[in-house]
Amino acid sequence: MLKLHLLSDLEALSLKAAEIFIDLSRRCIASKGKFIVAVSGGSTPKRLYTLLGLDSYSRQVDWKYLHFFWVDERFVPPFHEDSNYRLLHDYLLSKISIPQENLHPVKTDLPSPQVAARDYEEEIKKSFWLAEGSLPAFDLILLGISEDGHTASLFPDNEVLRETEHLAAHVIDSKHAHHRITLTLPVINSAEKVIFLASGKNKAAVVKKVLIERDSSLPASLVNPEKGNLIFLVDKEAALYLKNI
Repeated sequence: MLKLHLLSDLEALSLKAAEIFIDLSRRCIASKGKFIVAVSGGSTPKRLYTLLGLDSYSRQVDWKYLHFFWVDERFVPPFHEDSNYRLLHDYLLSKISIPQENLHPVKTDLPSPQVAARDYEEEIKKSFWLAEGSLPAFDLILLGISEDGHTASLFPDNEVLRETEHLAAHVIDSKHAHHRITLTLPVINSAEKVIFLASGKNKAAVVKKVLIERDSSLPASLVNPEKGNLIFLVDKEAALYLKNI
């Protein structure tokens, strides 16, 4: 089920995302004793992470029952400027008290990105107590959307889009400087809730292609949780072409 929220600007978008995050964390912790989230990098979620790190917000989350995974990661050291781990650390993790064992980053100190992808897959299997061949059900996956329609590290026409056997995969894309590790599409589509954050005029065209044209050549258009909910939080500038939706 798709739900679209049109917000005035990035600040309003981030406030709405924080509200959903806090409410969902409470409900998941109350019902099953934990809240498992996969987070993304990029510029748009920075304000959300900053808000969650503020005392007024962070005290509303019982962090000891929250587990963080990463939607994708560049094969760079953890505190490299391009690291998604560093982004979350700098804007949120360094501001809160959360058990170290509740953090499940991609290990980028391993010999190769291929090894890192397999290691990350095993970490997911172990954390979710998965039977062979089954998929994890993240309580929440936070995604961004790029101007080319990619999300996570799932790029248009990349062979990883067709991956159905693995939970995590190594990604090579000639347009990007770093090798990457990403959750695969079946994992994303097995989540209980997926939220896209889209902000800025530069996202207006791709948001239209995904939400109105349903352009299946774009990886973001292939995100459709089979049993969960899909939410788009879109600010006024990114919603430029959504007037008739």
